[in-house]
Amino acid sequence: MWSLSFKPPEIIEARVLTRLPDALRQPRRTDWVDANKPGHVMDSFLEGPVFDRAGNLYVTDIPYGRIFRITPVLDWQLVVQYEGWPNGMAIHADGSLWIADYRRGILKLDAASGAIEPVLAHRNSESFKGVNDLTFDSAGRLFFTDQGQTGLHDPTGRVYRLGTDGKLDLLLSNAPSPNGIAVSEDGKLLFVAVTRGNQVWRAPLLPDGSISKMGAFQSFFGTSGPDGLALADDGSLVVAHASLGGAFVLNARGEITHFVRSPGGQTVTNVAFRPGTGELVMTESATGTVLSAELPVAGVPLFSHRS
Repeated sequence: MWSLSFKPPEIIEARVLTRLPDALRQPRRTDWVDANKPGHVMDSFLEGPVFDRAGNLYVTDIPYGRIFRITPVLDWQLVVQYEGWPNGMAIHADGSLWIADYRRGILKLDAASGAIEPVLAHRNSESFKGVNDLTFDSAGRLFFTDQGQTGLHDPTGRVYRLGTDGKLDLLLSNAPSPNGIAVSEDGKLLFVAVTRGNQVWRAPLLPDGSISKMGAFQSFFGTSGPDGLALADDGSLVVAHASLGGAFVLNARGEITHFVRSPGGQTVTNVAFRPGTGELVMTESATGTVLSAELPVAGVPLFSHRS
């Protein structure tokens, strides 16, 4: 059931905004590809779209440890290539790019120089399972998922919050593959995409910093599941789905109101609003393509763009 109106969601057709140039593609095997896409030879796997204040779009290329900048005129620039598996990204108010790196934990990148420094590599001397995605709330606290290879067979994925004072809180420890993450603009709700459970979970964030009554907000199906998340300014939640060829828009009740359909490729992994607009960009990772669509609502103001 899509919604209580029993009407199917409105279809929004996405278009190709840009694609990774052939000269930057690297068709070869890597350890990440062998583990996550066995039997495939991939030339890229794009994720983590974020916009800076100048209108540049940044994306990660997980298996090859690359961060790209896509300028407003759609020129692709390699910012850095390093030994790691960068996945989700978020931009801090100071302009630095924070990276959820599956191998190395939370990193910080100076996009101007390409310098990378560690922020958080472990918790209490224990390595992370494999961090996946991250977001800042309006107060600058960092929320991130520790997915690793968890799933229904091993529901031990975690969600953490790193305070501006450096305090690390474990908020959730029983998720079967926590992936995308979002926090409401007022800081009162936490959303987590649980990929192998094929659900989006929702929990109140309480005044003492804990969560309570985590529940399934919406359930999906498919060979993979929900991935990246983005919030709209009317309270809607955009959910990229990594095997159904698009992104779903959920209203505040969890009803599916729209489906943003990929023009080609089923592996829509991450979504981001161009700040101040209703333009949604999506990474179609299997083809190394960035898609674009116009939604009837704009994205929430980002911590990186607050004055």
